Amino acid sequence: MAVETPICDFGWTAADFALPGTDGRTHRLADLAGPRGTLVMFICNHCPYVLAVLDRILRDARDLQAEGIGVAAICSNDADAYPEDSFDKMAVMAQTRGFSFPYLQDADQTVARAYGAACTPDFFGFNADLKLQYRGRLDASRKAAAADDVPRDLFEAMLQVARTGHGPKDQIPSMGCSIKWKDSA
Repeated sequence: MAVETPICDFGWTAADFALPGTDGRTHRLADLAGPRGTLVMFICNHCPYVLAVLDRILRDARDLQAEGIGVAAICSNDADAYPEDSFDKMAVMAQTRGFSFPYLQDADQTVARAYGAACTPDFFGFNADLKLQYRGRLDASRKAAAADDVPRDLFEAMLQVARTGHGPKDQIPSMGCSIKWKDSA
């Protein structure tokens, strides 16, 4: 079922975390934060919304990193119920697709809950003070990639954040597959 992200809660402070990365290291938010902003993305391996735009996510991440924005992706899905999102398969995806940023596993889902992550992909764009300034879509793509010439909403918003410390007032929600929560039984 497709889910949209809520409206941006401007100024919300990023929750800290320490998560294992597919590179074999543990990553903390403070280590990933960029001098001009930070982008935390909730993605996964199996979501058709993510897969449709993964090349664009990788392109925008590289371009934002060149602008001094730290980038990380987190997979919080229940890997027991969705084996395609297992840590081993995350590592394969990160390596074969050439992720330029850490791909982290949130196995107990505490980080997804702390951030209020709703779907994959879900983008959280923070300024240099780790205050939320963007919670919108990558671009006009949905379950299929939009035309190549559509505006790069996430990229342009994060450039604005890097330059001014503030994101755009008008943001279009991201849409994707719901986070696959573990049964709390």
